[in-house]
Amino acid sequence: MIKYKLVCKDCNTIFDSWFASSNEYEKLKKRKFLNCHSCNSLKVEKTLMAPQLINSKTKSETKLNTAKYQKIKKTIKNYQKFIKDNFKYVGDNFAYEARSIHYKKKNKYKGIYGSASTQDLKELKDEGIDTQMIPWIEDKEN
Repeated sequence: MIKYKLVCKDCNTIFDSWFASSNEYEKLKKRKFLNCHSCNSLKVEKTLMAPQLINSKTKSETKLNTAKYQKIKKTIKNYQKFIKDNFKYVGDNFAYEARSIHYKKKNKYKGIYGSASTQDLKELKDEGIDTQMIPWIEDKEN
């Protein structure tokens, strides 16, 4: 199978089409079975295309990238487990709770985690309240 990017010379519509081989494309073109799906013109030609080369280096790079991704994902999951085990979840009330801890001096420092908008985080930073944002991977069963 081969995929060609085709262009209609009448309406300039560009589209992809699969063929059994390059010879099959030529046969269909010669018999006038190739037409534009937009304007029904028979003036359809192949455009210049770059071949997609797959070699062992590409495959090894893909495996390496996948391995790096899995390692990063595992590290993030470990951070998440530590946070869940050692900090209090406050949900969308993160900014409110962070201010409560910061301004009420009688409260001992306690770690919290939750959700906050970018604007809330900026305001907390402007108030001198130290926060950190980390990527969060949702647990999914797939």
